Amino acid sequence: MAEQDAEQDAEQDAEQDAEQDAEQPQSTVDALVQLSFLVQGVLAGVAAEHDLSLVQVRLLGILRDRRPGMLELARYLGLDKSSTTGLVSRAEKRGLVQRLPSPHDGRAVLVSLTPLGRQLAEQGAVEAERQITALTAEFTAAEHAQIQVLAGRLVRAALAGDSAA
Repeated sequence: MAEQDAEQDAEQDAEQDAEQDAEQPQSTVDALVQLSFLVQGVLAGVAAEHDLSLVQVRLLGILRDRRPGMLELARYLGLDKSSTTGLVSRAEKRGLVQRLPSPHDGRAVLVSLTPLGRQLAEQGAVEAERQITALTAEFTAAEHAQIQVLAGRLVRAALAGDSAA
């Protein structure tokens, strides 16, 4: 009887291990894509709570700490200039952003958050941070540091690649 129990326990352990292995990414690319889906899902949920699109959330996030011109904003968003103009126009109609004349070029405009846009950006950031922090709650301090270092390296490498192109 004890032998049967031990056999059943071993089978259950093997099944659990197989399930966990099936959930593990098969490569670095798989892991990063799955992580991207997870984070994008969090951001999409935050966006939906505030009746925003994911690209509008990105716009507000970008404008939290800068006042870019339209071309620079288009580069940050990975959009063409006309799509960026439409995005800014819709956000402007909602009272989230404003266009200001550039102090350096009379023909150019800078885009900045309005007080309402800043409040919404901060609320969204707090909610996204809360949800992502919950996802990483079981990480040790060393694991948090490791993910920060690796993510930072990826972002810097991508930015360096953009400036080289």
